[in-house]
Amino acid sequence: MEKSPADLWRKVRSRYILLGNMCENCGARYFPPRLVCRNCGRNSKMKDLRFKGTGEIYSYTIIRSPPDGFEDLAPYTVALIKLDEGPIVEGHIVDNGKPVQIGTRVRAVLRRIYKEGDEGLIYYQYKFEPV
Repeated sequence: MEKSPADLWRKVRSRYILLGNMCENCGARYFPPRLVCRNCGRNSKMKDLRFKGTGEIYSYTIIRSPPDGFEDLAPYTVALIKLDEGPIVEGHIVDNGKPVQIGTRVRAVLRRIYKEGDEGLIYYQYKFEPV
């Protein structure tokens, strides 16, 4: 029996959680995961690390002229989030009525990010909401 694209999409854990990695030698943490630590080079010992998904807004912008496929979301906010564990990640900010500014605390949530037509695949990914 052939697997559907949706089944294969769901099997990729990093689409649903903030999965990065950490160098066991120096403790450096990365998102997205890296094969080699920037500090340790060939001596790297990388292991998977699931980030909690909490942090604060480091910088942000409001998208008013979105790319194709995201017109119905505009205007929307995209931010750089400094995770509590260290890495800086990019993500959409969920509008939950709370003000957004640099330093606002946020947490990762799973939300729909894109849909292929009326009956196509629905893509989910982490976004961030102010807490």
